[in-house]
Amino acid sequence: MPVDILLTVVATSVVQSVFGVGVLLFGTPLLLLLGYGFVDTLGVLLPVSIAISALQVLRHYQDIDTGFYKNVLVYSIPLVVLFLLAVTTVKINLSLVIGGLLILVALKSFSAAIEKALQSIVRHEKIYLMAMGLVHGVSNLGGSMLTAIIFSKHYPKNKTRVTAAASYATLALCQLATLLMIGSEFAVSFADRISFIQVAVVMFLLTEEMLYNGIDNEKYGKLFALFLLASGILLITKSL
Repeated sequence: MPVDILLTVVATSVVQSVFGVGVLLFGTPLLLLLGYGFVDTLGVLLPVSIAISALQVLRHYQDIDTGFYKNVLVYSIPLVVLFLLAVTTVKINLSLVIGGLLILVALKSFSAAIEKALQSIVRHEKIYLMAMGLVHGVSNLGGSMLTAIIFSKHYPKNKTRVTAAASYATLALCQLATLLMIGSEFAVSFADRISFIQVAVVMFLLTEEMLYNGIDNEKYGKLFALFLLASGILLITKSL
């Protein structure tokens, strides 16, 4: 089992266990920097992300914002599949733009102007979700845009996490199905990929019991803002 992938899975599983996203958002650039190809990276991270999201949905499925989730299905999923199919021939770096958006979202509580600008962006939800689908298809970074729009809705913590998890899992399932449909081959063995899923499940259970359950809604909102800020800075740094 590759140790570098194992450490990446452990770290990003903790993040996703708390916020509903993170394995793809942080794991993708990390594994690419470590020298793994985009398809191999997806082959490892997609099942891990799906497993964690599925557990989160099972725990709080009644809190899912079904209206928002249906919009993700209609407006994001087709573009995820389309642009994932094209990603081998088109190289697009959107990290700088997405990073700037995340920082603005994280700082919205400190500026009325930023709050107003953000609301004007997310008000056009259907267009935003279409853009998210495009971004996720070509870069695997759509989770960052997903967290941004969900954070703007001021949900309580369980609704925030499970709505993100349900949407994120659906994006990942469609990506994985697309890769399997076109016959993609993965360098990482099937046995190792199963082991990474098992590690992720253990990390979720530990994080749920030792960290997530002890965070109230107010603290969760602040932590989520810090998460968005850190994500934005990471993406901007990566693009420079």
